[in-house]
Amino acid sequence: MNFRKLLILACLGACALSAASTPANALLVLEKEQNTLVIVDPASLTIVARVPVGDNPHEVAVSDDGKIAYITNYGGNTIAVVDLVAQKPLAPIDLGALRLPHGLESVGGKVYFTAEGAKVVGSYDPTTQKIDWVIGTGQNRTHMVTVSKDLKTVFTSNVSSGTISIIAQGPVQGGPPPRGPGRGPSPAGRPGGPPMRGPAVDWIVTNVPVGHGSEGFDLTPDGRELWVANAQDRTISIIDVATRNVVQTIPSTQTANRLKITLDGKYAFVSDMSGNDLLVVDVATRKEYKKIALPASSEGLLMAPGGRTVYTTLNTRDAVAAIDLETMKMIGEVKTGRGPDGLAWASRR
Repeated sequence: MNFRKLLILACLGACALSAASTPANALLVLEKEQNTLVIVDPASLTIVARVPVGDNPHEVAVSDDGKIAYITNYGGNTIAVVDLVAQKPLAPIDLGALRLPHGLESVGGKVYFTAEGAKVVGSYDPTTQKIDWVIGTGQNRTHMVTVSKDLKTVFTSNVSSGTISIIAQGPVQGGPPPRGPGRGPSPAGRPGGPPMRGPAVDWIVTNVPVGHGSEGFDLTPDGRELWVANAQDRTISIIDVATRNVVQTIPSTQTANRLKITLDGKYAFVSDMSGNDLLVVDVATRKEYKKIALPASSEGLLMAPGGRTVYTTLNTRDAVAAIDLETMKMIGEVKTGRGPDGLAWASRR
């Protein structure tokens, strides 16, 4: 879908829905089957606006200032861009040969993404409007992505290979100093930026075998462990980040494609695409803590800032459920359009 069509659809959408202002804290939901981004007021669980975002949107991330949303158009080679304040689409990002973008994370002023068709992870700089870093995993279906707090390690899941790629800064192994991000960290310590004095660095890829269908994953708040949901094996692999080894594999009982850890690090939530229970695992004991009954199967997961609420998409019900983390019970839902999946939180500054 070209940009002109997106603008026409935006005008039609504005006529069909009298949009309220985007709240300072907003829940964002992707409707995959309707190619739209939904802006939700989390206080009232009501939809305030819908914005067209191109074909087959899967994951959404938000700029540091909470004003811009980025959405991967899975199946093509673009990242859609939405002005959340004006509630309108902007010109999409053309990824060129980096096809099938899926995973997204916006952090440190950069937008990190995966591209399954090229088996890579990359980053886009909104300031220069350029892709400033790309690295291959050599794995199949490089899918989700997250970045460590110090911005020096990138993690991605490779669904069909059953691996996690840990991509970390390390010393150059012989040869001339590499150009671009390999010349050294930028002033903010992230990939890209002008070279700095000091030893050159390279990016080292370590592919860690986990389980079949490895897809959703999350870092513990201290960054020491990576928990991975293996949908086909119905297991959770726990990786020690320092040693790059799986230290334990535990049963999940879920056909899960998403796993999220609470902000206090106490619990891991695991969605279930084949059942109506949301699994909660005690991180300390690594045992099942609770199953939360839902009215439909769950898919996308989001831990809201503040640590009080978790949201999950109920894909077959065309809804998003809100769950209270104190009572571990569903406290409400918002009805969406068809195929809700990707979730994000926008806090405007």
